[in-house]
Amino acid sequence: MGFAVKERNPLANIANESIKLLVFSKNFHILEFLTEKVTTKIIFVPMAAKKKKGKEIKKKLLHKYRLVILNESTFEEKISFKLNRLNVFVTGTLFIIVLIGFTTLLIAFTPLREYIPGYSSTRLKRQATELTYKTDSLVTVLNYTNRYLDNVRLVLRGEIENNETNRDSLFERYKLDPSKVNLDPIEQDLRLREEVALEDKYNLFERNLNDFESAFFPPVNGTISQGFDLEKKHFAIDVVAVQGSPVKAIADGTVIFSEWTVETGYVILIEHKENIISVYKHNGSLHKSQGDLVRSGEVIASVGNTGELTTGPHLHFELWRDGKPKDPMDFIDFN
Repeated sequence: MGFAVKERNPLANIANESIKLLVFSKNFHILEFLTEKVTTKIIFVPMAAKKKKGKEIKKKLLHKYRLVILNESTFEEKISFKLNRLNVFVTGTLFIIVLIGFTTLLIAFTPLREYIPGYSSTRLKRQATELTYKTDSLVTVLNYTNRYLDNVRLVLRGEIENNETNRDSLFERYKLDPSKVNLDPIEQDLRLREEVALEDKYNLFERNLNDFESAFFPPVNGTISQGFDLEKKHFAIDVVAVQGSPVKAIADGTVIFSEWTVETGYVILIEHKENIISVYKHNGSLHKSQGDLVRSGEVIASVGNTGELTTGPHLHFELWRDGKPKDPMDFIDFN
């Protein structure tokens, strides 16, 4: 115990020498008291030093400094901040964390990551996805083709019987010939038409067809070879034109019939608003099918010389409203 005190403190050396004298003089009660005091001093000196050191660290962290920004020319104080080491450390740490988080988000969710080695570009990912879809489709087509070729090989070897049916023969069986269809109205239909005509005769709100005169587009320009004649039941006008000339729709509407007939050749019918129907017969070809929507002036057919009831290239044009024929010359200029 004496040697430990000697190494730690010069005062302990003096105490050690005094202890030795007291031992030799046999004053044990004084020795016991002195030992107790010296031990107490030796034990409590390091603890006080630690507390003092902790207070110094705390004092350094909380010691306030002033950061002043001055005008270099006039030395006028512009801005000043009260800081300490602890505030600077906490603020710097938070700023670094926010900066790292913002940089991570910027790299993860923006195209900037393409400039970092190890990241692929968005264009390459899109191309890879498209190629994957195309490859999958090609694999499916290849499987179907291989299955078809396997069936062909089986048929050629005679291992299975080919029971395939010609689709054209099936369609031909159910194909409808318009020339053989009876389009004459039945008795009930005639009575209904008479009732409707009688009601509309005194209808004050009925609109005249002349309201749409400016909206009608001439289907084809040419010479009138035969006009409208109710007595001879010629409910149309025949317009002579060069074969192959475009035939155009007179107004917006829907194609309700587009087929070949024996007597009138290629025929197309268009339904317009206000129950108006335009009919185009003896066409050389048809450019629209049933159910198609057409616009005013749109090409729907070409002038021809088809059907049994024709004497040359011309357009047989009819105009109907509410089931009644109208003279097209009253509404359309064909010159």
